[in-house]
Amino acid sequence: MANPATTEVVRPGSPRVRTTSRRSSSATRRRRTKALVYLAPALLIYTGFVIYPALNTIQLSFLDWDGVQAPTVVGLDNYAQIFQNPELYRSVLNALVLIVFFTVIPVAVGLVMTALLMGKVRRGMTFFRTVFFLPQVLPLVAVGITWRWLYAETGILNQFLSAIGLGSITRAWLGDYDLALYALGFIGTWVMSGLCMMLFLAGAQKIDPALYEAAKLDGAGPLRQHLSVTLPGVRPEITIASVITTIAALASFDLVFVTTDGGPANQTNVPALLVYRLAFTRGEVGTASALAIALTVLVVVFVTLIRRITREAS
Repeated sequence: MANPATTEVVRPGSPRVRTTSRRSSSATRRRRTKALVYLAPALLIYTGFVIYPALNTIQLSFLDWDGVQAPTVVGLDNYAQIFQNPELYRSVLNALVLIVFFTVIPVAVGLVMTALLMGKVRRGMTFFRTVFFLPQVLPLVAVGITWRWLYAETGILNQFLSAIGLGSITRAWLGDYDLALYALGFIGTWVMSGLCMMLFLAGAQKIDPALYEAAKLDGAGPLRQHLSVTLPGVRPEITIASVITTIAALASFDLVFVTTDGGPANQTNVPALLVYRLAFTRGEVGTASALAIALTVLVVVFVTLIRRITREAS
């Protein structure tokens, strides 16, 4: 008769358990050390080019410094100027207005285009994606120069308006005191709409087709399907698009610099452009640093609000 199998019971306090535990912890330390070695170059670069400049900017925001002479500590005076100086305060308001053109309208246009392309259009999807995504491929400097030419008094836009009998409303759009900011914002709408549409299309194509079939069986039409199936399905993409476009609106510089340079009469001034002018033209490095910090806080606040709103909606 065969001997029954014996089982060795290893108690928690036995030498074998302690040896295995030491080997496991030693292997974990080696893996962590190896990971830190691989991450060290990136961490050094990130610290030198991101963290240190950010901390230095915070320090400079409490100083009165022209970039040459010895700085003096002024405390929160530079931050107070943001709300007391009409030029600084107006630049922040202009950035908030641009959010409507860079974020709200492009997201709405992207959702409409997604509904149309996901509904009836099947052929030519690649063509539509290429055409609408093209502004994202072009450098913003080239985009700004092109639109400055289109908006000129003798540009294509005014020529078109004159051709259809609306010559009375033609003007130098980027030089108009009341309309320059809106004309600039429309450029942002043209640039950002394609990005939003591409993100929403990518999200919509991941939605289970069975959900649309179930909605059809319940009698839902195309509009109801879009509201009840597509919109909830692309909510993560809406969040991403809103965050990206909001940051682009608040931190816009190159497009404004090329098209209007903040004019006319500072009507299109934005914080990023004003930071550049204060630091490198007027020698007010402390005020420029304070405005940069305020702009960063504003971006963080808006991004946090967007993420919280979309999380609560889900």
